[in-house]
Amino acid sequence: MEDGLSSFWGPVTSTDWCEKNYVYSSYIAEFFNTISNVPGILLALIGLVNALRQRFEKRFSVLHISNMILAIGSMIYHSTLQHVGTEYADPVDAFIFTFVSSLHSGLIVAGQLDQQQQGDETPMVWEMLLYFYILYSPDWHYRSTMPTFLFFYGALYAVVHALFRFGFGFKVHYIILCLLCIPRMYKYYIYTKDVSAKRLAKLYVVTLLLGSICWLSDRVFCKEISHWHFNPQGHALWHILMGFNSYFANTFLMFCRAQQREWNPKVVYFLGVFPYVKIQKPKSQ
Repeated sequence: MEDGLSSFWGPVTSTDWCEKNYVYSSYIAEFFNTISNVPGILLALIGLVNALRQRFEKRFSVLHISNMILAIGSMIYHSTLQHVGTEYADPVDAFIFTFVSSLHSGLIVAGQLDQQQQGDETPMVWEMLLYFYILYSPDWHYRSTMPTFLFFYGALYAVVHALFRFGFGFKVHYIILCLLCIPRMYKYYIYTKDVSAKRLAKLYVVTLLLGSICWLSDRVFCKEISHWHFNPQGHALWHILMGFNSYFANTFLMFCRAQQREWNPKVVYFLGVFPYVKIQKPKSQ
């Protein structure tokens, strides 16, 4: 929310949220919306360490890393409130695209053609494609075709989105991708008998609903909130809840995948608070 204070980054050129800008620092536009991404980064780091330590499939390491990079991209976006310039592609977009799809040069070209591509929209779509792969690939008969299709789909979307800058279309597209993942998540929930794993799935749904309420409240009722003595920071709460949401989803998927591989998974707790999956692979593996 623009307040006229001096800033290091210059005038706001991107979507402005319901938090007063540059209140705590001239280098951070939206302070709470920026630091609220830290829990998501730490949770993804916990998940990554667990995936590497127990030698889960690489897809889960990539998934946790993508969560971290997306949160870092969100921090950069909220701290600057700047659109992408004409000379350089967004550095977070460039890094993610290099890591996930090795199309760094293609993203730079796309970024050069677009002044307004935000740094967190395209990575959000790529991440959903990764979730789609993890959910559906175990039962896909032609397994080599799925990563190839998703690879080119993600690359094509990045270029098209950079050229035409979909606003409402991006939101609809992202919601559709989320909805496509629900049937398989529900199937995993039904077939999973472990009570602790089912609790993870329930926490995933609860954090998603609460986060959506916070996001909508911050967006729809911003004018009313601006007159309050206390700003509940709905968008910052959205970031925190989505950090836990991603962690619960990833942990649940790791449990289900370990069940498929017959790794005897069980949910245990780090520091008595953070759930993670502990497995015991057969000696033959």
